Amino acid sequence: MKFCFTLIATFFVGVSAIELSPETFGSLTDGKTVFLKFYAPWCGHCKSLAPAWSKLEAKFEGHASGFVGSVDCTSEGKPLCDDNGVQGFPTLKWGDPSALEDYEGGRDYESLEAFADGNLKPICSLANLDLCDDEKKALIEGFNTMSVEELSAAIEETEKKVKDEEDKFSAEVEKLQNQYEDLDNIKNGKIAELKGDTFGILKALRKQKAPPGTVFKSIDDDDDDDMDDDEINDDDDDDDLTDEDDDDATHPLDEGSDEL
Repeated sequence: MKFCFTLIATFFVGVSAIELSPETFGSLTDGKTVFLKFYAPWCGHCKSLAPAWSKLEAKFEGHASGFVGSVDCTSEGKPLCDDNGVQGFPTLKWGDPSALEDYEGGRDYESLEAFADGNLKPICSLANLDLCDDEKKALIEGFNTMSVEELSAAIEETEKKVKDEEDKFSAEVEKLQNQYEDLDNIKNGKIAELKGDTFGILKALRKQKAPPGTVFKSIDDDDDDDMDDDEINDDDDDDDLTDEDDDDATHPLDEGSDEL
């Protein structure tokens, strides 16, 4: 029994069949399009992802053009995590091994498999120049004449433009958030003004005058915030909640993340 428990625990902690280190990275990924998981063994979301990822690794093991593997950022794989700018776990990246891109899709097995099937195929790269069209080959030839300093400058220029776009997006989102809060405050103020001090008295008198058991429908039945206890009457105490009321309640999901 103890042995079985150990096997199950090991599986869900996320020990992967294909672990990469700086020593094995080149030999395992050279000439292939890769899909990599950068993780930490203690990470809760990494443990949740482990079964689907292990299944995907098994499917692509020995694949001619695609490679799926894992990098433990707390041990031998740490230099690979540092080189690829990993800041949270799990981080998924894909593409040319020398120029990985972030994966932003779903993390269930079906989503991962669909992405891998559609993208882990030979692509134009330094290791696969024969797959590049004439235009890209010309660009690569031009890049090849540049010094390290010139290449760094070109990369930094592009990264700056990307960051500028991300900053613009964040600024616009902040504006929308502020606009939403302003509109919400205006709405609440208008509602308070419309109801005044007498709206509650109107509803209380209606309840008092109506026959017992009368149900009054709100104009907007979908708006739970506008539903008051005195709108629904029965022979029981108004403060009692039935099982049906509990079933209709909405409970937010707590979707935590170990990503920074």
